[in-house]
Amino acid sequence: MAFKATPQKFTAKINALTVGTGDREISLGGENVFPFYSFDAPIENSPKIGIEIHDAGHYAGIPGMDEYYAGADTLAETARRAAAVEGADFLAVSFDGAHPDGGDRSVEDCVAVIKEIADAVDIPIVIEGSKSIDKDVKLFDKISEALSGRNILVLSAREENYKSIAASVGLAYSQKVGAESAVDINLAKQLNVLISQMGVKSENTAMNLGSAAAGYGFEYVASTIDRVKAAALAQNDMMLQMPIVTPVGAEAWSVKEAIVSEEDFPEWGPMEIRGINMEVSTAAACLAAGSNAVILRHPESVKAVSRFIKALI
Repeated sequence: MAFKATPQKFTAKINALTVGTGDREISLGGENVFPFYSFDAPIENSPKIGIEIHDAGHYAGIPGMDEYYAGADTLAETARRAAAVEGADFLAVSFDGAHPDGGDRSVEDCVAVIKEIADAVDIPIVIEGSKSIDKDVKLFDKISEALSGRNILVLSAREENYKSIAASVGLAYSQKVGAESAVDINLAKQLNVLISQMGVKSENTAMNLGSAAAGYGFEYVASTIDRVKAAALAQNDMMLQMPIVTPVGAEAWSVKEAIVSEEDFPEWGPMEIRGINMEVSTAAACLAAGSNAVILRHPESVKAVSRFIKALI
């Protein structure tokens, strides 16, 4: 008896969230099938890739980065180089240097930094904070004001500061809000509910469910993303129908397989190749689980993951 495929598509769908403006704007989400199930129904928007820089420039500790960004002596040029990477759909800017323990760059300096970057690129911009709950409230408010009209996505609003961030980023300046939780479907849904109760439309919200490098507790990440997608589509849970954005680079480039020297572990091979492989493997797994966008650091990782997406859509 011949096999007859039965399409599995749903009446529910993931919200389509637009970031950026003009010809370079991107849409995240919008699908009503499981990840890469284009054989069941057309996928409205393919997964997107962000390339990450930080407020001090590129990530110089990563092999190969200095070579790619050679001659980029300003943040504007660094941003242009990053935006030009094949496969990069948006630019993610991390403000690590604003953390009180990481340099404590002032909010005013951060605003000047992001203005310089925004003037240099026309691709959509995603803002990652300093990982300081109190500092991020002030930082996100002033950056959202400075980039009014650019339709940015701001990661992240957390349980401890979502009220202030939702009020300023989402309501006062009409930017997109990213809700960050810690690899738990219940926490993710609760935060989405709270942000929506503040008045931010679900269609203007994305989720960062958390991440981990492949092999480092990643099964919790994959199962959480999978459960969120299943609840959103199969159960029509509107509080889990926001697109998922997963920062991958920070996790992938912090594990020993990516950072120990070849001299210490010659059998592991070149450090740069190991790091890229870790970043690509983690990103591919996040996308297969259901992420609508991943944020990477290495240009070669961006190119590889872009080819991966195109081969499956």
